[in-house]
Amino acid sequence: MLEYARWKYVLIAVLLLLGLAFAAPNLFGEDPALQVVRRDRAPIETAAQQSVEAFLRSRGVVFARSYLDAGRLMVRFANVPEQLKARDAINEGLTRDYVTALSFAPRAPEWLRVVGLRPMPLGLDLRGGLYLLYEVDVQGAVAQLLEGYERDFARALGQKQIAYTDLGATRVQGDVLNAVRVTLPPATDPGTAVAALRAAHPDLAFDVQRSDSGSAITAVLTAAQIRARQDYAIQQNLTTLRNRVNELGVSEPIVQRQGPDRINVQLPGVQNSAEVKDILGKVATLEFRLEDMQNNPVEAERRGRAPLGSKLYHTRGGQPVLLKRDIIVTGDQLTDATSATTQEGPAVSVKLDARGGEEMLRTTRANLNRRMAVVFIEQRREAVDVGGRKVERNVRDEEVISLATIRGIFSNSFQITGLSSSEARELALLLRAGSLAAPIYIVEERVVGPSLGQDNIDKGVLALAAGMLVCFAFMAVYYRTFGWVANAVLLSNVVLLAALLSGIRAALTLPGIAGIVLTVGMAVDANVLIYERIREELRRGTSPQAAIKAGFEKAFSAIADSNITTLIAGIVLWVFGTGPIRGFAVTLSLGIATSMFTALMGSRALLTLMYGGRRKLTGLRI
Repeated sequence: MLEYARWKYVLIAVLLLLGLAFAAPNLFGEDPALQVVRRDRAPIETAAQQSVEAFLRSRGVVFARSYLDAGRLMVRFANVPEQLKARDAINEGLTRDYVTALSFAPRAPEWLRVVGLRPMPLGLDLRGGLYLLYEVDVQGAVAQLLEGYERDFARALGQKQIAYTDLGATRVQGDVLNAVRVTLPPATDPGTAVAALRAAHPDLAFDVQRSDSGSAITAVLTAAQIRARQDYAIQQNLTTLRNRVNELGVSEPIVQRQGPDRINVQLPGVQNSAEVKDILGKVATLEFRLEDMQNNPVEAERRGRAPLGSKLYHTRGGQPVLLKRDIIVTGDQLTDATSATTQEGPAVSVKLDARGGEEMLRTTRANLNRRMAVVFIEQRREAVDVGGRKVERNVRDEEVISLATIRGIFSNSFQITGLSSSEARELALLLRAGSLAAPIYIVEERVVGPSLGQDNIDKGVLALAAGMLVCFAFMAVYYRTFGWVANAVLLSNVVLLAALLSGIRAALTLPGIAGIVLTVGMAVDANVLIYERIREELRRGTSPQAAIKAGFEKAFSAIADSNITTLIAGIVLWVFGTGPIRGFAVTLSLGIATSMFTALMGSRALLTLMYGGRRKLTGLRI
């Protein structure tokens, strides 16, 4: 008798039912949709949903239905024109409260969504959108750290009233900036200066060089500190880019690290690449400085040199302005920023952290009726022609965007005025999302159109269907009844693989479809090995039921060896690969697991049901 444990039948049945349930949402397709979220990131309630629906109806927008999904409002439409009409209406009339994103909503029944069953997400090559690959300027991150040390050293020496003749970043044993050097006049005791500097940054090592012309104190970063700063810059940039993407309202974005110094950004459904790139890659921050009201900025511009303790800037109108070198607050100390409308026009409402609030309170209390400037600093890279070839260089733009008189004492909450409405919105977004810890530069950019994505889907599905059809025909003709068993197992393998991709929310890409097609071939290969073993046993005169049992047992080692080696390759591709390679590796690795299960357990369960209970079995249709 050919027997199979009952618990294995139960396990197979349960897994197949779960697979059908998780794979079912992929059969219904998707409709154009609009994702609406609150600008303050609070969840949308039923009352807000009803108000948005009423607003859309008042604007003549026709939508199929809407529902709340994890605090977001999803509005489904019958066609793309109505979807775009709804987006423009909300962006025009409700932009103060809501952020919208073009998306897709499954047409699956409501109960599937309620229990959490969703179709697998589609990758950028299938959905369409914007692909950006950024390179992080890790050396720039170290330079920014040294600039922070310079400010802290200047403040520490100033508080102790210790004079110095020069302070700046320098190079020590290398080609890049890795130290800060303070030059003291001859009369200054270096020991007192070192104590003040060490109190400001006890983690740094200080080296003193004494001479008759004055001592020099050098703080050198260790290799470990440089690596830590570079890793911090990449992680901080990842967080900032995610925040900026969320502020843009992009649906299902992907922002992930790629290699040692690159960041991969995929924005499905985004087509306005110029605006998105400008906001995502902008290395911008603010500095608050007091105006130097004792010196003439026009004279300083004519001489090309600012007085000691001041720095020359220009307003947006091109007028020169002298500002104090001492920085009151920087953009890193901002905790929140929102655009607002005041009596003086568009503005940005700013909130500072505790340290920034204390410094602002001290400054405004001591400088009433003096003017304070807001300096907008942006770093970018531009290409210039040097000797007949294009060379990229870093450019730092510093511009005074606001210069106002301090009329009252304030600390951690105030407003920046003198901006247009679009400038206020963009500045608030950049400040709210956080500043980049290091400049980033685009090294690769691709815009994938939705028509191309649909074409990829159609061709991928056609390839999968054609491959399966040929495999089905071959197995049915060559192995007869056993071939139909293999076909049923093969179909269940595809269902389980789709269920896994949907369950873990792994994005399906075009290489992923190739991985599914390859999985189909590998699943057939496992059945071929088993069936050929059964044929060998039958030729030796083994009884049919014993031949089935021996075929599965003797083919197991060959199937396991080939699949395990392929799984190792798939895992390596997943760990070290990026983008399309990782999409292929995911489906390949999951497909190996499902094909092993269906070939070894599913096939045996079916064949045992078909032939296990027959007492007088004389042959097999194989």
